[in-house]
Amino acid sequence: MAKELTAAQRVALARDPRRPSPEDYLHGLFTDFFEQRGDRLFGDDRSIVGGIARYHGRPVTVICTRKGKTLEEHLQAHFGMPEPEGYRKARRLMEQAEKFGRPIITFVDTPGAYPGLEAEERGQADAIAQNLARMSSLTVPFVAVICGEGGSGGALALSMGNRVLMLENAVYSVLSPEGFASILWKDSSRVEEACEVMKLTAQDLLELGVIDEIVPEPEELESLGTRLRIMDAALTKHLDAVVRLKDPARHRQEKFAAMGEAWIRGGKT
Repeated sequence: MAKELTAAQRVALARDPRRPSPEDYLHGLFTDFFEQRGDRLFGDDRSIVGGIARYHGRPVTVICTRKGKTLEEHLQAHFGMPEPEGYRKARRLMEQAEKFGRPIITFVDTPGAYPGLEAEERGQADAIAQNLARMSSLTVPFVAVICGEGGSGGALALSMGNRVLMLENAVYSVLSPEGFASILWKDSSRVEEACEVMKLTAQDLLELGVIDEIVPEPEELESLGTRLRIMDAALTKHLDAVVRLKDPARHRQEKFAAMGEAWIRGGKT
């Protein structure tokens, strides 16, 4: 997308319902997908879809968030906000990938973890924390893609990749701009200002060292074929790179530790 956009405009594009979903990338880029459901504790969360697939013939584990296309699917998936069962299902799939030596690929588009009372009662915070701890120690290579909204710990719980890619008009932040404005300034009307201050665009995050590459987007939101070709090229390049890592776990730990150091230095890497 050639034209310059404000941070608020990119937030609007990241949330646009016409935008291809993680499931579109899942079904468009992978073959022989075998979905696996349930967290083996409470139930199955339809806001996260995952399983085994092949990517250009290579066995991989794929996990993606799901918002749904229809109103019924939106409600079923809490508009893309996972419950603890979803994060536990994702962790189960990651541990299975670890057991069989399969690379992990995630596609993330979520406003954040579901904040409902029932989710908190069933251990939402613990499920996210357990995912973060487990991802830091996985010895298999891991590529994460932020392809819409990347909201708070709900997104980070699926995104601790050796490489983190981000679509050009995706956003990734500690909370929503609306929440930021309401908490910091007690004024929800300052959303556009919050978008700029938060440094949540792909361009900001690449400069800060939070992500590894910006994946370009065509101007037409619904041009799925073009998007799949662009994503395929980026994913192939980064997956080939991470499978050659001698110690993916150590690489991941050092990578995320360095982000904090870069922030302290004001983003200078």
